[in-house]
Amino acid sequence: MGSEPHIVLGIESSCDETAVALVRTDRTIVAQRIASQEKEHAPYGGVVPEIAARAHAERLAPMLEAVMQDAGLRLSDVDAIAATAGPGLIGGVMVGLVSAKALAMASGKPLLAINHLEGHALSPRLADEALGFPYLLLLVSGGHCQILCVEGVGRYRRLGTTIDDALGEAFDKTAKILGLGYPGGPAVEKLAREGDPGAVPLPRPLKGSAEPHFSFAGLKSAVLRAVESGEHRAADIAASFQQAAVDCLIDRLNKALGACGTMPALVVAGGVAANMAIRGALEELALQRGMRFVAPPLALCTDNAAMIAWAGCERLPLGQSDPLDFKARPRWPLDPDAEKARGAGVKA
Repeated sequence: MGSEPHIVLGIESSCDETAVALVRTDRTIVAQRIASQEKEHAPYGGVVPEIAARAHAERLAPMLEAVMQDAGLRLSDVDAIAATAGPGLIGGVMVGLVSAKALAMASGKPLLAINHLEGHALSPRLADEALGFPYLLLLVSGGHCQILCVEGVGRYRRLGTTIDDALGEAFDKTAKILGLGYPGGPAVEKLAREGDPGAVPLPRPLKGSAEPHFSFAGLKSAVLRAVESGEHRAADIAASFQQAAVDCLIDRLNKALGACGTMPALVVAGGVAANMAIRGALEELALQRGMRFVAPPLALCTDNAAMIAWAGCERLPLGQSDPLDFKARPRWPLDPDAEKARGAGVKA
């Protein structure tokens, strides 16, 4: 590949963020744009797949043109086209992937079909050049909650996963129960600052269990019962929920660290990684364990195209690319060989 940095165009459309970015292999984010769909989905209290796909289709082409103009580049200046190919809402994923295929075909540049979860998993390395492999990753996003040993690009060993709701889902559902609207995570975090985290007795599902898996459905149900009782302030419920979630994360990470041995760094990524209470607890755990703690900047926690382009930057020097008939995937585990976790409704 040579010593000159290469540039990758990234497209992200797996949920309710339409995003485009240009990133160089020297970790420079050349240009990026993100269009939120919060207003479109707010009346429904969550993401409506059909509305999301339509918004991606309407916004993507103008955003691609705008990002290229922002950077002062032409398509011929780009070395590869990367796009989220799954997992996610299949309609939105297809919008981004088909657009990437068209650009790759028109320009003759390689197509890089990126696993959205790999984008999150590698995103801390975009902001932290010193972060090398391996590292222990807590991946916490809207639809996923996993503990992974990241051994290299494309090499992920899953240690723990959720057997029902992911933590991001639990935050959103708690917000809905409390009448806080959408998106729920930031709203719950904000209200929790005004409450007492020990005021409401809530469960810590699977705490102390032998395997480092997660379960948040019972916690969400306990929040509903606390609200229906009428005995607690909303701020106290939010603070107690957040503390219960933190306690579960720390317990499961300690179990995972016991299983995988010494790791140089504890890394968190995904949308829920923007929660400052969670970051603080993880940083304290890393300090106790003698590990580095690494979290990407807040802008790289939520869905964005810079992380997709960066995953492409990681793959490009390895000579990796994908065929133009690569199919979009609604489900795409990072570790397809991981043993199935016990429990119904397991999310890979």
